[in-house]
Amino acid sequence: MPSWRRMLPSLPVLQWGRAYNREALVSDSVAALIVTIMLIPQSLAYAMLAGLPPEVGLYASVAPLLLYAVFGTSRVLAVGPVAVVSLMTAAAIGQHAPAGTPEYWAVAITLAFLSGLLLLSMGLLRLGFLANFLSHPVISGFISASGILIAASQLKTLMGVSAEGHNFLDLSLSLMSQLGQVHVLTLAIGAVTVAFLFWVRSGLKPLLQRLGMKPRAADVAAKTGPVAAIAVTTLLTWALDWQVQGVKIVGAVPQGLPPFTLPLWDLGLWQALLVPALLISVVGFVESVSVGQTLAAKRRQRIEPDQELVALGSSNLSAALTGGFPVTGGFARSVVNFDAGAQTPAAGVFTAAGITLASMFLTPVLYYLPQATLAATIVVAVLSLVDFSILRKTWNYAKSDFSAVVATLVATLTVGVETGLILGVGVSLALYLYRTSRPHMAEVGLVVGSEHFRNVQRHAVAVSPRVLSLRVDESLYFANSRALEDRINSTVASRHGLVHVILQCSAINDIDASALESLEAIDLRLRGAGVRLHLSEVKGPVMDRLRKTEFLNGLSGQVFLSHYQAIAELAPELIA
Repeated sequence: MPSWRRMLPSLPVLQWGRAYNREALVSDSVAALIVTIMLIPQSLAYAMLAGLPPEVGLYASVAPLLLYAVFGTSRVLAVGPVAVVSLMTAAAIGQHAPAGTPEYWAVAITLAFLSGLLLLSMGLLRLGFLANFLSHPVISGFISASGILIAASQLKTLMGVSAEGHNFLDLSLSLMSQLGQVHVLTLAIGAVTVAFLFWVRSGLKPLLQRLGMKPRAADVAAKTGPVAAIAVTTLLTWALDWQVQGVKIVGAVPQGLPPFTLPLWDLGLWQALLVPALLISVVGFVESVSVGQTLAAKRRQRIEPDQELVALGSSNLSAALTGGFPVTGGFARSVVNFDAGAQTPAAGVFTAAGITLASMFLTPVLYYLPQATLAATIVVAVLSLVDFSILRKTWNYAKSDFSAVVATLVATLTVGVETGLILGVGVSLALYLYRTSRPHMAEVGLVVGSEHFRNVQRHAVAVSPRVLSLRVDESLYFANSRALEDRINSTVASRHGLVHVILQCSAINDIDASALESLEAIDLRLRGAGVRLHLSEVKGPVMDRLRKTEFLNGLSGQVFLSHYQAIAELAPELIA
């Protein structure tokens, strides 16, 4: 097949579409109904979190679902607006236009378009591995901090006050200064809604089951909690004229299909949005793939990360062309889709149809919806993302990972989401370089009566004064090659009877050019001191690369298949 042909995106829809049957249709339809009910309030809330009109959330929930159904490899992933990406969107475009203006919306569309291009390009170039540079501690710290920041940003809406701030500290100080201006009725609506939604999450399902409802039906009913909150508070606002008493409402939401839109063709704006778009793309991809892989494993299915990049890129491009903003696979919606029994991405197609119908016929009833209700929906959703247990786990396991979590948390809360994520990645990479630049090196000896070798400081083993057996538990590269030179030089200088140095390479997966030069320098120095350098248990790929050089031809010693074989020849008295 031509190389250009292999680069083209595949169509997973052709795989599951051929086997589609009536049973899958019923399951997908039921799941779509449940997810649609859940997605409507979420879409509205996350659009407002991003600083956009609420209907934009509905627009961003139609075309992306359709495109993902064509290109996506997960059977249950539900693509659309999510909390963290909405926050990052607001942070990225807030400095380019005032929130709520047509210009702001146009920048959001441009951001989605740019994010789609980046994701699609990464997918075509098979760059899914880049997401591996975001470690779990960094992602956990970033999402937890983002959850706190999102919840704090919604307090002003819950309190009915005006507060500004680009970070948690500024926002907190601004809110504290407004305590005397709290709108009591708005706060009551928000507080009761928050309490109700938290209770729905944990208490409604058991209550319904005690009343005789079947578990699955009770679970579905519990998922409709946000819809019930929206319906009740909207009805009360309309009946009691709460908007006249100062309660801010959503107001008129345009009816109709998502519009056809185009990004702004401004090179300067694109340059300014490039880094935020890249961060949004990577974070969205990591979240989406993590959810997709977890749910796929439960059904013994699998997803293709590179194909997911293509699917998410197509979804974001479609969002940009239909008046939306950056989207990705949502955790909560995907889990609900899975639990509701979705069998194929066709469930997403049906969900898109449901959102389209809501956009065309249900938006008038949202006129009296209190903004405090949507803020409460966001607060309850994002607080479930906050996980401080990662601090205890990383502190007990690895202080370096703990440092990365804390750096990400603090930077995200005090400086901003983009800086926090970049700093977290930077700290992780710096700690990795530091750790691998000081590799663990152990002198090993023979466990008597066996062919095994262990650390002389941990086990009772046999060693020879004429042989130094050194195991390096790390690949050799430019950052740690000097450490190996120093270790061998210092040991040889302190052992005057030494004749052989055997480098056990069982844990060495790679040797770069700098490390190769160090090995050559070590061999040269040892040769001058009357000591021979040997290698043992060299892995096949490493040996393949060494054979392409002159190092093996000039090596003073030998290359042994096993370390036991080396000791048997160089220190036979240990074997006897």
